[in-house]
Amino acid sequence: MDPAVDGPCYTCRNRRIQCDQTGVPCAKCEKAGLECLDKRPFRWVKGVAIRGRMQGRTYDANKDADASHAKRRAVMKSNPTRRGPKKTEDHFSDTTSLPIILHDPSTSHLDRKSHYYIDYFNERICKLFIVYDSNRNPIRSLIPMGYQDPVLMKALLALAARHHVNTGHSFHQTELPASSSLQLSNANQDALLFKHQAMEALSRSLRGTESFKKDTTVASIFLLIFLDLLESGSDGWNFHLQGAKNLIASTFLHPDSNQELGQTIEEIRGFVIKQIDFIETLGGAFLRPKLLPQISSFDHQKKQYKEAIESSFLGCPEYILTAIQSLSTQRDNLAEAQSPLDEMTTTTFLTEIKALIERIGNFDSYNWATNLQQSRNPSPEEILGLCNLSESYKLGAQLYAGRILDALSREPVNQNDLVTELLGVIDSLRDDKAIFKCILWPIFVAGLECQWQAQRDFVISCIERFWDLTNCLNGVNAAKILQDYWQKESPTANERSQWIFSIGELGRDWLWI
Repeated sequence: MDPAVDGPCYTCRNRRIQCDQTGVPCAKCEKAGLECLDKRPFRWVKGVAIRGRMQGRTYDANKDADASHAKRRAVMKSNPTRRGPKKTEDHFSDTTSLPIILHDPSTSHLDRKSHYYIDYFNERICKLFIVYDSNRNPIRSLIPMGYQDPVLMKALLALAARHHVNTGHSFHQTELPASSSLQLSNANQDALLFKHQAMEALSRSLRGTESFKKDTTVASIFLLIFLDLLESGSDGWNFHLQGAKNLIASTFLHPDSNQELGQTIEEIRGFVIKQIDFIETLGGAFLRPKLLPQISSFDHQKKQYKEAIESSFLGCPEYILTAIQSLSTQRDNLAEAQSPLDEMTTTTFLTEIKALIERIGNFDSYNWATNLQQSRNPSPEEILGLCNLSESYKLGAQLYAGRILDALSREPVNQNDLVTELLGVIDSLRDDKAIFKCILWPIFVAGLECQWQAQRDFVISCIERFWDLTNCLNGVNAAKILQDYWQKESPTANERSQWIFSIGELGRDWLWI
């Protein structure tokens, strides 16, 4: 966006189209041959009235001074027609025009650039980090909260600006090309500035005596995790995650004192807590052991909230999520063992893992999908999509469990049938834009298990599809990590696979969600 452009032009707003804000004039007005107006234009009309019986009537200047004054008086009237590109002299300058649009008083301190990114956040970001967008979308509820909290507002703006920049990238080129438009180049500067301001504001907030207690501070950190997904998916999210968990665990957390915000704060709090639990579980499955320490008071708080699909970031069934948590714990215990396990310990581990695998296998995804509480009755297609969403995480968890079993038994475990089934479920979701953006974790697990080139090509095409839907750079990096793994470490079908351990030793802490 051109620094000189503070928002969409009046001409595009009047035409009911989205202004591209590339400059003055904007590209759409220039193409249409219309004058690109900043504000609603005015013109003088002759006479004492715009409409009615007195329209166009004037008084004789010789009658008296009052009549002479009436004749000289003009009435401002909006021009209902589109103006051509040539400016006329019947417009006031910006210094004399009157404001036409009355803004929400709570947003009066924001400049037009901020308004642009808030609109972008509302239209693009809110539906990105949720399974199904609706009028109950908790991410959208963060916008009015941001009007009163500088940390949350800057995080919100940074997220919108970074996503806007990413739309100029391609899956095969993660750097902005030299031919990028001025709009994208300026958006990149905006994203860097907003992130810097968000981090500075967060630092000040955490040093304060009261502001760090707000739920809005936790929500700001939560958005910074999403920002890391857009930027790379590594080396930031885990620190934000631990900071958010520490604040949530604190007994000092309380809603904003504003009564209107207080009506939604509990829903926001529950949403953030549940999604942080999702992120920690799915992210921790590929991290070094014990990198994300448990906080008992946080674990206690997360149990207080039940998740609905309309307020879910990824839609993974909580039952499967709990199973993945248990599997990660078992993996960590194995990785930390200083010496080979004795026979009794190995038998205990094997019994627990096999029981977990059986429970995961018995989970009924269709029953889960049909019994979800929603504010409306889902269509059969939506139920099928949710069922397949559940199946993708279920099969991913089974593959993960199989590799722990492989490490314990010290014998290769053949999982080709499970991999083929998971790839089929993933393929069935390719046209479901709402759900496909939620399954990077199962796609990545499938990729780690693929033995044949055709399967690997399919996985890369799925990750490219994920990129097209989300513009999150962690997807691009997921493809690169898999390709490196296939080239350097991927075992054959007759060899034991150790990716549950080795994938966390990549030097960076990746988040594949």
